[in-house]
Amino acid sequence: MGKYFGTDGVRGVAGADLTCEMAMLIGRGAAAVLTSSTGHKPRIVIGKDTRQSGDMLEAALTAGLCSVGADVESLGVVPTPAVAYLVRKYNADAGVVISASHNPMEFNGIKIFAGTGYKLPDDVEEEIEAHIDDKCAGIPLATGDGVGRVTCRIDGIKDYVEHLYESIGGDLSGLNVCIDCANGASAEVARQLFPRLGAKCTFLGVSPDGRNINAGVGSTHLDNLEKAVVEGGFDCGIAFDGDADRCLCVDETGMEITGDHILFICGRHMKQTGELLGNTVVATVMSNLGLFRALDDLGIASAKTAVGDKYVYEYMTKNNCRLGGEQSGHIIFSKYASTGDGILTSLKVMEVMCAAKKTLHQLASDLTIYPQKLINVRVKDKKAAQADAKVQEAIRAAEEKLGDTGRVLVRESGTEPLVRVMVEAQDAALCAQCCEEIAQTIRAQGWAL
Repeated sequence: MGKYFGTDGVRGVAGADLTCEMAMLIGRGAAAVLTSSTGHKPRIVIGKDTRQSGDMLEAALTAGLCSVGADVESLGVVPTPAVAYLVRKYNADAGVVISASHNPMEFNGIKIFAGTGYKLPDDVEEEIEAHIDDKCAGIPLATGDGVGRVTCRIDGIKDYVEHLYESIGGDLSGLNVCIDCANGASAEVARQLFPRLGAKCTFLGVSPDGRNINAGVGSTHLDNLEKAVVEGGFDCGIAFDGDADRCLCVDETGMEITGDHILFICGRHMKQTGELLGNTVVATVMSNLGLFRALDDLGIASAKTAVGDKYVYEYMTKNNCRLGGEQSGHIIFSKYASTGDGILTSLKVMEVMCAAKKTLHQLASDLTIYPQKLINVRVKDKKAAQADAKVQEAIRAAEEKLGDTGRVLVRESGTEPLVRVMVEAQDAALCAQCCEEIAQTIRAQGWAL
């Protein structure tokens, strides 16, 4: 992670951490770095989620891009994976998404895709950061007819819906599904797509007002969806986050289906159908031990990357893998997408349900998830808190207690001032005890906010 870019772009409270001035600098720096060798007037597409601050930041970002000669095409409110797809379809030089994903509405963010549809590698983000640090002083400003122009594209959602429609084999007739769109960017896409595929749909979280994105709805707030699925007798529930790059599910019993469950369900199906190139599922270090052991039992290899779907995709690209993702629900089907796509993921899960003629609960029942405890500690300094000698001592003590029956993972958040303490173990009580001891040590050493 760089000085400004975290695991999912630049993120912060809009107007405070992420200011208009910062957005302008990101626009100028990104245009300079990403289009330096194109030999033509660069074109940048921009999408955003439903946050109230999105318009403000889009205006500032657009001003920055146009000021150095880039043309901007505004897509309006579209999911993050739509931008990753459309930047390639429209042959643009780069794509930008204004979104803070699953975070509360006061946050916002800027994430950038290259013309290939890939999230930027760390070294490219560092080049942009260098320009931000020197206020883009080395980037010449355009004048006269060299200044960029702004146009609006109204075909983005239609083109993205068509892409998703063509990514699934057969239809979803017979399924009765409850879909929570988090009052975010997926609302219009979902309402156009799912009924077209034959599914009977009930929608939640499809009334965005600029302030209610992720507010008690979506993939980080599953309680209402779980209740609705059980009481309504639905076959499953689907929950997206604010920008729809992640998806979690609820089975017919109300049980949460995590990203690990989805990797297991889809990985097994893809192996059976011969679609799992390399016979490998790519996950991150945050995935549950149970997933890796279940894949091993199926004869499927697994790989672990750093947290962040861009690192998952980098590994998948280098090693020709077709399926990868995160426990949080960022799942990548590389035949169809270059980033986590929550709507595509939900389609693939339902596709397996129809093909296997099994309920979601039945499909998930062969995966045993180890008890896991996660404590997020808000800290003054993420790196210093982790490096503290007493904290390291507490981590080693927990690892000795667990032996080969569990594991400890302590890492910093890429988007928030948090140290995440995660412990997994076969014994739930021991798991909770070890996790709390490490978290308490961080607090006792004075790092907590």
